[in-house]
Amino acid sequence: MRLFSKLGLTLFATSSLVMTGCQPFVQKPVNASQQVEAENQFNLQGKIGVRTPQQSGSAFFTWVQQQQQFDIELSGILGVGKTQISGQPGQVTLNSAKTGLIYAESPEELLERATGWQAPITHLIDWVQARPATIDAQIQKDPQQRPTQFIEDGWTVDLSYNDSASLPNRLILKQGLESGQENRITMLIQNR
Repeated sequence: MRLFSKLGLTLFATSSLVMTGCQPFVQKPVNASQQVEAENQFNLQGKIGVRTPQQSGSAFFTWVQQQQQFDIELSGILGVGKTQISGQPGQVTLNSAKTGLIYAESPEELLERATGWQAPITHLIDWVQARPATIDAQIQKDPQQRPTQFIEDGWTVDLSYNDSASLPNRLILKQGLESGQENRITMLIQNR
């Protein structure tokens, strides 16, 4: 049960764009795939909580994303119970003292193997950057045109912002269940 909470928490996190050095600014044409690749570089720190009808838990996280590669570290208070999750296309690993090393081809497969639970984990890369993960997403925006809610792939994602920030500092992911209950993940981003 505790592994589920830590894994669920790990795989849900936020983003900050990498600053460039002191080079002169020269605008070059950028295609859409290059722009998404550049945006998928961030380093987030914060706290994540998972609540399901069967259990709940929370952990502190550090998430480093470099295009398609990521490293996520989850830990409890004072660094107790560290879990390391790393991945690149086709290979994701989870390593903790409690479980040992677990391999999978995708974050979703890893979560299901470790916990039996399914969630669109790869969508988090987009959600923490205030953008939808699919073209089918339903999007609500605030008066400043920032996304405040995404509904996609069976999940409702509520985004909150500090003042005039362009990226969210809090995400709440909710998945309604047939029983009328829900799975809920709360992600608080403290540093980008």
